[in-house]
Amino acid sequence: MTDEFEIAQRNRVRLHADRGNYDREVIYQIIDEAICCHVAFVEGGQPFVIPINHARSADRLLLHGSPSGRLMERAQAGEPLCIAITLIDGLVLARSAFSHSVNYRSVVLFGRGYPLTSDDEKLQALEAITEHLVPGRWAAIRRPTASELKATAVVAMPIESASAKIRSGPPVDGKQDRELPIWAGVLPLQEQPMPPVADPLLDPGIPVPDHVRHYRRK
Repeated sequence: MTDEFEIAQRNRVRLHADRGNYDREVIYQIIDEAICCHVAFVEGGQPFVIPINHARSADRLLLHGSPSGRLMERAQAGEPLCIAITLIDGLVLARSAFSHSVNYRSVVLFGRGYPLTSDDEKLQALEAITEHLVPGRWAAIRRPTASELKATAVVAMPIESASAKIRSGPPVDGKQDRELPIWAGVLPLQEQPMPPVADPLLDPGIPVPDHVRHYRRK
């Protein structure tokens, strides 16, 4: 397996091609940092996009949901999927309205899913998804029952093709605009947890576990 995804018609970055990146490590870092992805598919000629949480296992993306949901039905059937992930790093405030932008890291993934059918496979995938959201959580919670596993569809999608697109740095104003007496720069944005809020039904004697108290995104 190469360190980069092959550049082809479907994954080529066209607009601002200089921002394109096909390196697996760069792409996988973005996937691993994100909490949510958006999965696109077509049903009866109608495009749909569904937001869902995910995890990566080597070169596969793991998804889960209701077996009767249209996303899981399409994914388990092996139909083509396109998945997008975006991380916003800052607002780029230029001197002109035209030059305003956003600093971001994004990926687009292509592949076809297949169902994980054995209980062991499903449990491993659900553990990976749970740990992707909150590392350390799986060891602290009740495992799914047999009936809960049966009621959950789990899909693995090998990543056949992918590309990243990244923008960073200050605004790019024209020469004349740079002379205007207008503040310009970047307003950085960062996703960070707030203090945890306990379930109102929680026994007040149960302390906040370390994996929640010290939670940080990657």
